[in-house]
Amino acid sequence: MFEETADIETASDAYAARFAAEVGAWFLERQAAITLELLKNFPQATVLDVGGGHGQLTAPLLAAGYRLTVTGSDDSCRARLASVIAAGKCAWHTCDSLALPFADRAFDVVISFRLLPHVTKWRPFLAEMCRVADHAVLFDYPDKRSANILYEALFAVKKKLEGNTRPFSLFSRRQITDEMTANGFSPPIFRPQFFWPMVLHRKIGKQGVAKASEAVAAACGLTRLFGSPMICRADRV
Repeated sequence: MFEETADIETASDAYAARFAAEVGAWFLERQAAITLELLKNFPQATVLDVGGGHGQLTAPLLAAGYRLTVTGSDDSCRARLASVIAAGKCAWHTCDSLALPFADRAFDVVISFRLLPHVTKWRPFLAEMCRVADHAVLFDYPDKRSANILYEALFAVKKKLEGNTRPFSLFSRRQITDEMTANGFSPPIFRPQFFWPMVLHRKIGKQGVAKASEAVAAACGLTRLFGSPMICRADRV
Protein backbone atom coordinates (compact mmCIF):
# COMPACT_ATOMS: atom_id res chain seq x y z
CA MET A 1 0.00 0.00 0.00
CA PHE A 2 1.20 3.48 -0.83
CA GLU A 3 1.80 6.20 1.74
CA GLU A 4 -0.99 8.54 0.62
CA THR A 5 -4.31 6.72 0.26
CA ALA A 6 -6.95 9.34 1.07
CA ASP A 7 -8.48 8.89 -2.39
CA ILE A 8 -9.76 5.44 -1.41
CA GLU A 9 -12.41 7.20 0.67
CA THR A 10 -13.24 9.85 -1.95
CA ALA A 11 -13.62 7.16 -4.64
CA SER A 12 -16.15 5.21 -2.56
CA ASP A 13 -19.91 4.96 -3.09
CA ALA A 14 -20.45 6.31 0.43
CA TYR A 15 -18.57 9.49 -0.47
CA ALA A 16 -20.48 9.83 -3.74
CA ALA A 17 -23.74 9.70 -1.79
CA ARG A 18 -22.88 13.11 -0.34
CA PHE A 19 -23.42 14.54 -3.82
CA ALA A 20 -26.46 12.48 -4.81
CA ALA A 21 -29.26 14.87 -3.80
CA GLU A 22 -30.22 18.07 -5.65
CA VAL A 23 -27.88 20.27 -3.63
CA GLY A 24 -25.00 17.83 -4.11
CA ALA A 25 -25.63 17.77 -7.86
CA TRP A 26 -25.45 21.56 -7.88
CA PHE A 27 -22.13 21.42 -5.99
CA LEU A 28 -20.72 19.28 -8.78
CA GLU A 29 -22.14 21.53 -11.51
CA ARG A 30 -20.50 24.54 -9.91
CA GLN A 31 -17.19 22.72 -9.53
CA ALA A 32 -17.24 21.58 -13.16
CA ALA A 33 -18.20 25.05 -14.49
CA ILE A 34 -15.29 26.75 -12.72
CA THR A 35 -12.85 24.02 -13.75
CA LEU A 36 -13.83 24.16 -17.42
CA GLU A 37 -13.65 27.95 -17.37
CA LEU A 38 -10.09 27.75 -16.02
CA LEU A 39 -9.21 25.19 -18.70
CA LYS A 40 -10.79 26.97 -21.67
CA ASN A 41 -7.47 28.11 -23.17
CA PHE A 42 -6.22 24.49 -23.21
CA PRO A 43 -8.66 22.90 -25.71
CA GLN A 44 -8.29 19.13 -26.20
CA ALA A 45 -5.36 19.07 -23.78
CA THR A 46 -4.02 15.95 -22.15
CA VAL A 47 -5.19 16.00 -18.52
CA LEU A 48 -3.98 13.90 -15.60
CA ASP A 49 -6.48 13.67 -12.73
CA VAL A 50 -4.53 12.60 -9.64
CA GLY A 51 -6.71 10.68 -7.20
CA GLY A 52 -9.71 11.23 -9.45
CA GLY A 53 -11.46 7.92 -8.89
CA HIS A 54 -14.46 9.80 -7.50
CA GLY A 55 -15.25 10.64 -11.13
CA GLN A 56 -16.70 14.04 -10.30
CA LEU A 57 -15.05 15.71 -13.29
CA THR A 58 -14.68 12.76 -15.63
CA ALA A 59 -17.85 13.27 -17.67
CA PRO A 60 -17.49 17.08 -18.00
CA LEU A 61 -13.85 16.78 -19.09
CA LEU A 62 -14.55 14.04 -21.63
CA ALA A 63 -17.56 15.92 -23.00
CA ALA A 64 -15.37 18.99 -23.47
CA GLY A 65 -12.88 16.98 -25.52
CA TYR A 66 -10.04 16.56 -23.06
CA ARG A 67 -7.83 13.45 -23.25
CA LEU A 68 -7.99 12.10 -19.74
CA THR A 69 -5.81 9.89 -17.56
CA VAL A 70 -6.83 9.14 -13.96
CA THR A 71 -4.75 7.76 -11.10
CA GLY A 72 -5.65 6.10 -7.82
CA SER A 73 -3.73 4.69 -4.88
CA ASP A 74 -5.58 1.36 -4.99
CA ASP A 75 -7.29 -0.73 -7.66
CA SER A 76 -10.57 -0.26 -5.80
CA CYS A 77 -10.46 3.45 -6.66
CA ARG A 78 -11.28 2.73 -10.30
CA ALA A 79 -14.67 1.15 -9.60
CA ARG A 80 -16.74 4.25 -10.33
CA LEU A 81 -14.90 4.74 -13.63
CA ALA A 82 -15.02 1.10 -14.75
CA SER A 83 -17.36 1.69 -17.71
CA VAL A 84 -15.46 4.65 -19.20
CA ILE A 85 -12.13 2.86 -18.72
CA ALA A 86 -13.49 -0.29 -20.38
CA ALA A 87 -14.79 1.83 -23.27
CA GLY A 88 -11.33 3.32 -23.76
CA LYS A 89 -12.54 6.84 -23.01
CA CYS A 90 -9.90 7.44 -20.35
CA ALA A 91 -6.74 5.71 -19.12
CA TRP A 92 -6.19 4.48 -15.57
CA HIS A 93 -3.05 3.98 -13.44
CA THR A 94 -2.90 2.60 -9.91
CA CYS A 95 0.18 4.29 -8.51
CA ASP A 96 1.86 6.32 -5.78
CA SER A 97 0.71 9.95 -5.89
CA LEU A 98 4.07 10.97 -4.42
CA ALA A 99 5.98 9.20 -7.22
CA LEU A 100 3.81 9.33 -10.33
CA PRO A 101 4.98 6.90 -13.05
CA PHE A 102 5.19 9.59 -15.74
CA ALA A 103 7.98 11.61 -17.30
CA ASP A 104 8.54 15.26 -16.47
CA ARG A 105 5.95 17.50 -18.17
CA ALA A 106 4.14 14.44 -19.55
CA PHE A 107 0.67 16.08 -19.47
CA ASP A 108 -0.54 19.48 -20.60
CA VAL A 109 -2.53 19.94 -17.39
CA VAL A 110 -2.56 18.10 -14.06
CA ILE A 111 -5.56 18.36 -11.74
CA SER A 112 -6.60 17.00 -8.37
CA PHE A 113 -9.88 17.50 -6.52
CA ARG A 114 -11.16 16.40 -3.11
CA LEU A 115 -7.69 15.20 -2.13
CA LEU A 116 -5.17 17.87 -1.06
CA PRO A 117 -6.74 18.63 2.36
CA HIS A 118 -6.49 14.94 3.27
CA VAL A 119 -2.90 14.40 2.12
CA THR A 120 -0.27 14.24 4.86
CA LYS A 121 2.73 15.21 2.72
CA TRP A 122 0.98 17.96 0.82
CA ARG A 123 4.11 19.78 -0.33
CA PRO A 124 5.67 16.71 -2.03
CA PHE A 125 2.21 15.94 -3.42
CA LEU A 126 1.93 19.35 -5.10
CA ALA A 127 5.56 19.19 -6.24
CA GLU A 128 4.87 15.88 -7.99
CA MET A 129 1.82 17.35 -9.72
CA CYS A 130 3.96 20.24 -10.90
CA ARG A 131 6.69 17.92 -12.13
CA VAL A 132 4.45 16.10 -14.61
CA ALA A 133 2.52 19.21 -15.76
CA ASP A 134 3.73 20.92 -18.91
CA HIS A 135 1.49 23.99 -18.77
CA ALA A 136 -0.74 24.20 -15.69
CA VAL A 137 -1.97 22.60 -12.49
CA LEU A 138 -5.48 22.90 -11.03
CA PHE A 139 -6.69 21.74 -7.64
CA ASP A 140 -9.14 22.60 -4.89
CA TYR A 141 -8.62 23.16 -1.19
CA PRO A 142 -10.49 24.57 1.86
CA ASP A 143 -9.40 28.16 2.43
CA LYS A 144 -8.57 29.53 5.87
CA ARG A 145 -10.11 32.89 5.01
CA SER A 146 -13.67 31.61 5.17
CA ALA A 147 -16.13 30.00 7.56
CA ASN A 148 -13.46 27.31 7.87
CA ILE A 149 -11.73 29.55 10.39
CA LEU A 150 -14.18 28.01 12.88
CA TYR A 151 -13.25 24.50 11.72
CA GLU A 152 -11.66 23.25 14.94
CA ALA A 153 -14.41 24.62 17.15
CA LEU A 154 -17.26 23.35 14.98
CA PHE A 155 -15.86 20.08 13.61
CA ALA A 156 -17.91 18.00 16.07
CA VAL A 157 -21.06 19.82 14.94
CA LYS A 158 -20.18 19.29 11.28
CA LYS A 159 -19.56 15.60 11.87
CA LYS A 160 -22.91 15.27 13.65
CA LEU A 161 -24.70 16.95 10.73
CA GLU A 162 -22.90 15.12 7.90
CA GLY A 163 -22.10 11.82 9.59
CA ASN A 164 -19.24 10.73 7.32
CA THR A 165 -17.08 13.86 7.36
CA ARG A 166 -13.40 13.50 8.27
CA PRO A 167 -10.60 15.79 9.45
CA PHE A 168 -8.94 17.97 6.83
CA SER A 169 -6.23 20.61 6.55
CA LEU A 170 -6.84 24.27 5.78
CA PHE A 171 -4.59 26.40 3.60
CA SER A 172 -4.08 30.11 3.05
CA ARG A 173 -3.73 31.72 -0.35
CA ARG A 174 -0.21 32.73 0.65
CA GLN A 175 0.75 29.12 1.42
CA ILE A 176 -0.55 27.95 -1.94
CA THR A 177 1.11 30.83 -3.81
CA ASP A 178 4.46 30.21 -2.13
CA GLU A 179 4.32 26.51 -2.93
CA MET A 180 3.43 27.06 -6.58
CA THR A 181 6.16 29.64 -7.13
CA ALA A 182 8.70 27.39 -5.39
CA ASN A 183 7.92 24.75 -8.03
CA GLY A 184 8.38 27.12 -10.95
CA PHE A 185 4.75 28.10 -11.45
CA SER A 186 2.99 31.45 -11.48
CA PRO A 187 0.98 32.83 -8.57
CA PRO A 188 -2.38 31.07 -8.92
CA ILE A 189 -5.71 32.31 -10.13
CA PHE A 190 -8.15 31.70 -7.27
CA ARG A 191 -11.82 30.88 -7.84
CA PRO A 192 -13.91 30.39 -4.66
CA GLN A 193 -16.95 28.16 -5.03
CA PHE A 194 -19.28 29.10 -2.17
CA PHE A 195 -19.59 31.62 0.62
CA TRP A 196 -21.94 29.66 2.87
CA PRO A 197 -20.61 26.37 4.29
CA MET A 198 -21.50 23.37 2.16
CA VAL A 199 -22.75 21.54 5.23
CA LEU A 200 -25.37 24.26 5.68
CA HIS A 201 -26.60 23.87 2.10
CA ARG A 202 -26.72 20.08 2.54
CA LYS A 203 -28.72 20.39 5.74
CA ILE A 204 -31.31 22.72 4.17
CA GLY A 205 -31.37 20.48 1.11
CA LYS A 206 -32.98 22.93 -1.32
CA GLN A 207 -31.07 23.81 -4.47
CA GLY A 208 -33.13 26.95 -5.03
CA VAL A 209 -32.37 28.27 -1.57
CA ALA A 210 -28.67 27.45 -1.98
CA LYS A 211 -28.44 29.22 -5.35
CA ALA A 212 -30.29 32.29 -4.10
CA SER A 213 -28.22 32.65 -0.94
CA GLU A 214 -24.98 32.21 -2.87
CA ALA A 215 -26.08 34.74 -5.49
CA VAL A 216 -26.62 37.34 -2.77
CA ALA A 217 -23.22 36.59 -1.22
CA ALA A 218 -21.52 36.84 -4.61
CA ALA A 219 -23.25 40.13 -5.43
CA CYS A 220 -22.04 41.57 -2.12
CA GLY A 221 -18.45 40.48 -2.82
CA LEU A 222 -18.43 38.04 0.08
CA THR A 223 -17.68 34.97 -2.03
CA ARG A 224 -14.66 36.60 -3.66
CA LEU A 225 -13.24 37.59 -0.28
CA PHE A 226 -14.24 34.67 1.93
CA GLY A 227 -15.34 31.83 -0.33
CA SER A 228 -14.37 28.16 -0.05
CA PRO A 229 -13.59 25.54 -1.28
CA MET A 230 -11.13 27.30 -3.53
CA ILE A 231 -10.26 26.11 -7.03
CA CYS A 232 -6.95 27.45 -8.22
CA ARG A 233 -4.87 27.32 -11.37
CA ALA A 234 -1.14 27.99 -11.63
CA ASP A 235 0.79 28.09 -14.91
CA ARG A 236 4.34 26.98 -15.52
CA VAL A 237 6.63 30.00 -15.79
